[in-house]
Amino acid sequence: MFELMFCSLLTIVPDYLYRRYVQGKRFGKEITFFSVWYELRWGITGCLMLTVSLITMIFYFHPSTDSATLYFRTVPVMPVGVAGRVAEVNVGFSAAVKKGDVLFRLDSAKQEAAVETAKRKVAEIEASMSSAQADVVKAEAQIGEAQANLQQAQDELDVKSELQRRNPGIVPQRDIEKLQVLVDQRKAGVDAATAVKQSAALRVSTLLPAEKASAEAALAEAQVVLDQTIIRAGVDGRVEQFLLRVGDVVNQLLRPAGVLIPDGAGRAGLQAGFGQIEAGVMKEGMVAEATCISRPWVIIPMVVTTVQDYIAAGQFQGGQQLLEAQTTVKPGTILAFLEPLHKGGLEGVTPGSSCIVNAYTSNHEEISKTDTPTSRKIALHVVDGVGLVHAMLLRIQALLLPIKTLVLSGH
Repeated sequence: MFELMFCSLLTIVPDYLYRRYVQGKRFGKEITFFSVWYELRWGITGCLMLTVSLITMIFYFHPSTDSATLYFRTVPVMPVGVAGRVAEVNVGFSAAVKKGDVLFRLDSAKQEAAVETAKRKVAEIEASMSSAQADVVKAEAQIGEAQANLQQAQDELDVKSELQRRNPGIVPQRDIEKLQVLVDQRKAGVDAATAVKQSAALRVSTLLPAEKASAEAALAEAQVVLDQTIIRAGVDGRVEQFLLRVGDVVNQLLRPAGVLIPDGAGRAGLQAGFGQIEAGVMKEGMVAEATCISRPWVIIPMVVTTVQDYIAAGQFQGGQQLLEAQTTVKPGTILAFLEPLHKGGLEGVTPGSSCIVNAYTSNHEEISKTDTPTSRKIALHVVDGVGLVHAMLLRIQALLLPIKTLVLSGH
């Protein structure tokens, strides 16, 4: 309607002034309700053509959408790796939480028993290490005893061998042979005691430490499983609609406990879906304006930071059926991410609120170039200038939005 009124000032009004003051035709005389369509045919036709052209140019170069929302991500509250029955709940239906705060705890009797078993295993291995160290000391003593017995037998053999050498026949050959066998036996005893010591030392230095490390790893694993029964907040935020109660069964796949909304979620930017025909116009860095239902009568200056290169309506997942193009009922939109130009621009806007967004094309850089033809500069000036019409329409929408929502919606 605004575009029609504006275009009528450039077409219908001049046509009427020509009829009135040049041709002398007057309303109620030559120009009546039945003849006005003929008398002002040039102005009416030009008005319709100019209005259609103006509306097309405005909505193409300065796209608008009411499919804009402050989307925010929620964090599911659920146990990781374990499932069980709730034993304790530490937060209510809605509460602010800090990172690391305990939200609820599962029944952990089985996990506590596993931790206690692992601790006992570690203590058992530590006791075995003390016993093995005592075995090393015992083996060293046995080596000393065996070496002393060997030295005694060797000395006796040497003495009798020396007597036999000086006075042959004084010592029976049978006694010397017995002593030689005894020395060999004592040497074997020393070797056996040394082997026992090496075995005990190897057990102390390698086997038992490895067993202790394995037991400590099992203890750490059991402790991790036990800690998983205590569910904590992963980020600072707020839990909402937390209906979990003692006795409920919580499962990671089938039944989460609730949701956690991180601090600042939905307050950094706005996401808007523009028509596909505007894909060639939407660019990063475009200036935009938004008005939201949760903050009426306020225009928020924004800037387009990212334009998604893909349209969500065209995505599919491979399956057992061929893709049928007719299943895409609605044409998708070009998703654009916008952020406020000024710090705190989205304060007061509730995350998830529906908004209306206008984006404005700017050709200032091309107009400023010296090699741009004059005719193109004029056309680009017109394109940039008609953005004012869209800005006025947005402000009218912002003024009427509370009335439309509260009075004309029928609620």
